[in-house]
Amino acid sequence: MFYSSHNATLTILNSQDWQMSRKKLIIKILKLLWPQYMNGPQEHTLLIVLRSFIIQKILRINSHVPWPVHPTSKVLAPEKIERGTRTPGLAMGCHIDGRNGIIIGKNVWIGPHVCIISQNHDTADYRRYIEQPSIIIGDNCWIGAGAIILPGVHLGNHTIVGAGAVVTKSFPDENCIVAGNPAKVKKTIGRYKPSNE
Repeated sequence: MFYSSHNATLTILNSQDWQMSRKKLIIKILKLLWPQYMNGPQEHTLLIVLRSFIIQKILRINSHVPWPVHPTSKVLAPEKIERGTRTPGLAMGCHIDGRNGIIIGKNVWIGPHVCIISQNHDTADYRRYIEQPSIIIGDNCWIGAGAIILPGVHLGNHTIVGAGAVVTKSFPDENCIVAGNPAKVKKTIGRYKPSNE
């Protein structure tokens, strides 16, 4: 009896070892094939990264974006986007236009159907675009579903943008909630307190 239960325990340990070895092998392969993302900050599960790799690098949907992006999202000029520690465009239906530059801080959460548009048309000639300052989004911000952030906007640390808000001007002060069309400060909140503090 002891012998068979001991063998069962060894079998379970061996299968757990095999799962860890397989996970390490997948990570090594992804680091070789997708070094731009895998060698930088990562906050996603291996399943999300593997799914994004297949969609972006094999099926060639959003293949120009060097981080995981949902197949229904669109990212323009990713080379002009500093993405912080998360991955803008991972939520469904986002439109992120980085042609004038977007600087995103650490731990910025972007909901579905968010538009971050850094470039605007010239009103005298719609085929031309206006050069404007980069959009800056501070650390620990949360951009709610369907929000729109327009060119030149600066959001301070720990700014929460309400769902459906249209942000046409900067809110550089920290710890606030902005909402509405056009967005206005609705509430001042306490500082961000991550659960690991």
